[in-house]
Amino acid sequence: MVETAGGGPADGAAEVLDRPLPDGVRRRVVQIVSDGFGGLTVGELPAQLRQYARFAPNRRAKFAGNAMASALETDAVFRQRIGEKLREAQPELTGALDSGAPPPAADPLDVAAAAYVLRPTGWVKLVTAAGEEAQRADAERADEESRAELERLREELSAAREHTRAETERLRVELETARKEAETLHRKLRAAVSDVRRGEAALRKAQAEMDTVRAEGHTQVSAAESEARRLKARLGETEAALEASRKAAREGRSVEDMRVRLLLDTVLDAAQGLRRELALPPVSVRPAETVDAVEPGRMTPKDIAARALSEDDPAILDQLLALPQAHLVVDGYNVTKTGYPQMPLEKQRLRLLGQLAQLAAQTGAEVTCVFDGAELAAPVLLAPPRGVRVLFSKAGVTADELIRQLVRAEPPGRPVIVVSTDREVADGVARVGARPVASAVLLKRFSRG
Repeated sequence: MVETAGGGPADGAAEVLDRPLPDGVRRRVVQIVSDGFGGLTVGELPAQLRQYARFAPNRRAKFAGNAMASALETDAVFRQRIGEKLREAQPELTGALDSGAPPPAADPLDVAAAAYVLRPTGWVKLVTAAGEEAQRADAERADEESRAELERLREELSAAREHTRAETERLRVELETARKEAETLHRKLRAAVSDVRRGEAALRKAQAEMDTVRAEGHTQVSAAESEARRLKARLGETEAALEASRKAAREGRSVEDMRVRLLLDTVLDAAQGLRRELALPPVSVRPAETVDAVEPGRMTPKDIAARALSEDDPAILDQLLALPQAHLVVDGYNVTKTGYPQMPLEKQRLRLLGQLAQLAAQTGAEVTCVFDGAELAAPVLLAPPRGVRVLFSKAGVTADELIRQLVRAEPPGRPVIVVSTDREVADGVARVGARPVASAVLLKRFSRG
């Protein structure tokens, strides 16, 4: 027998719920039992719920929901104990239910769940009303969701219609564009067919002209062959006349050669007589040795041992140096800075002098190599190789001026070859009778081997 808060019997104890608990009310009832479950001892719990005594409230509600609902329905003592815990937790709501006036602002589900646990007079109506309210709320929620879904579908339909309209417009524009392109291609095709026809007519005309030209060409070839035969006949006559002229020239040349030989013998005899009459001594000093210049210092054995080896490169001036008494004057630094400027000056000098020594040995010509010494503080220690005279210009005198002095010192008529790329040097020595040669020519002669 369940008692009310005032200690009297509960009028609602005899009331029976003729339908299952609504789902919302049942969930609230299970939550109320789970919350009050922890405040009871193991002995106060029904036997089927004691295994869930140590579970947390959330886990009890999850795993023992059916067991707690069944115990609450069948065990009045357990329901009374849960009701006491509910009164302690929610005194205002339970007090309002005992007085028969539940608070209007309270959640209908909470009111129904509390009425189901406490069983006051009229609790079945409260539970039924809460179920109906929950169903109505669910229906309204479903209706709201249906309206929202309908609105969403309407928006999607509107968007689809707009998209279809835009796509239709796009396809119409593309169709119009394709139609215009087809018309353009059709016009181009007609123009191309017309061009082909004109081309075929032009081709036929060109073939006719080519046939005419071919016929004219055959005629011209025949005329050219006739002219060639005539010219061959003339050529034979000319060759015969030329051979006769050559024979006459050979006969006349033998007479002229005899006269020249007699004149040459006369000149040689006169020269020998003049040499005996003048009694000139043998030439021991060359004109180049009379020019005032700075000669290189003598090298010690130690300096000679430290000298870099020169490369074996032959020369390129055979034809000029084969002239009698030829004198080769070389602008030293002009040649080395043209051929191997990356080497130090000492290495440049030694390499060039070694190559000139080989050239002098091969040709027998007099070789003089001139270096610019105007900037030197002291004579350069250097052992000139055999057959090569080495000169450095004095202070205040450039190597170019020293070369011009050497050329002016030579007698007129002696072949003097000056190797330099300097345009001013080349022009200057050419005016006084020397033969200028570019430095690259001498380098090519060295590299020819």
